[in-house]
Amino acid sequence: MIPVKGHNGLYRDQKTNAIVNNNDNEYNEYIKLKQSTINERSEIDAIKNEISEIKSLLIDLLNKKNWIYHRT
Repeated sequence: MIPVKGHNGLYRDQKTNAIVNNNDNEYNEYIKLKQSTINERSEIDAIKNEISEIKSLLIDLLNKKNWIYHRT
């Protein structure tokens, strides 16, 4: 691996010509950020599902109320 000038922790792979970050702290921070983003996305999806379920229940409730109202 060849060090990249002016960039600590970055190296160029001689076989693939790819730039590799060899800084464990930066990698760990990246993994934490990625996991945090995944968790936030999961929470948002769960909230969306709950709102959709509440909406369906409200529609059912209104339909039943209207049915009872028109029946009397």
